Amino acid sequence: MPRVLCVIPVRNRADFVLDAIASVLSQTYDDHALVVVDDGSDDRTAVAAEEAMQGASIAASVLCRPHVGVAAARNAGVAAVDSAWIAFLDSDDLWLETKLARQMAWVDAHPTYRLTQTAERWIDAGRHRNPRYWHRKEEQLFPRCLERCLVSPSAVAIRRDAYDELGGFDESFPVCEDYELWLRVALDEPVGLVPEQLVVKRGGHADQLSRSMWGLDRYRVAALVKFLAQRSLDAAAREAVLRVLDTKCALLAGGAARRGRHDEAARYRALATAAHDLVPPACGDSRGLRQAHARATAGVGG
Repeated sequence: MPRVLCVIPVRNRADFVLDAIASVLSQTYDDHALVVVDDGSDDRTAVAAEEAMQGASIAASVLCRPHVGVAAARNAGVAAVDSAWIAFLDSDDLWLETKLARQMAWVDAHPTYRLTQTAERWIDAGRHRNPRYWHRKEEQLFPRCLERCLVSPSAVAIRRDAYDELGGFDESFPVCEDYELWLRVALDEPVGLVPEQLVVKRGGHADQLSRSMWGLDRYRVAALVKFLAQRSLDAAAREAVLRVLDTKCALLAGGAARRGRHDEAARYRALATAAHDLVPPACGDSRGLRQAHARATAGVGG
């Protein structure tokens, strides 16, 4: 059993994934395995991945599945190979060759941590870009993680027992699935930080998943409502979640109204009201909000 399993989900990215695979195979840390999960590609991505891994010095394989989305692809990769730790790499990102070595040395020195990430270098449309101050990484991410995703899948390593307790990525989220998972993590778990830029995030290309769908806050709202519905929160945490939910619902309602989608605008306004009305601050009884969550998730793609 390898100590670390790397999972690369990919769909129709034969060129990008070759660089990602090469960055995993070139790691100076050798106690790891690689699974590339082809999420229903209709180009030669799977064939290219197989060719790239021939003669690899580590266990490396391609798992081909029908197209079901990145969350399900990651979960399938995790289930394919047993390991003590799990690391993810998006198909358009790269690891520096010492990424796993530095990260595993960090967790050896901090054995109480079950989740850690590294710093990153950002490349947007071929040009270097500095992260803004609100993207800064730190151990205690809650409540800052309510506004935006502060954990990069390509930079993270998570202990398998923690991943299993969380239940993995929610496969009902076609995007923002990472925001939803790390939201569940951040309330209870510190996220260790290796303060070295050991990951290169490459963005700005036309098929980037976060650019392929408009209104990502629709999915963040669904994640926040799910969080309220399923977690017992103290008064301060609940107030923080409701404050961000109010802001995002107001923005979505305003945008829908400007486009003449008045039913959608009304739904987001009603959802924000339901969150306040149906979550008692003392007891955390959220049965009514579960119904609101179902409605939010059902209509999130509208």
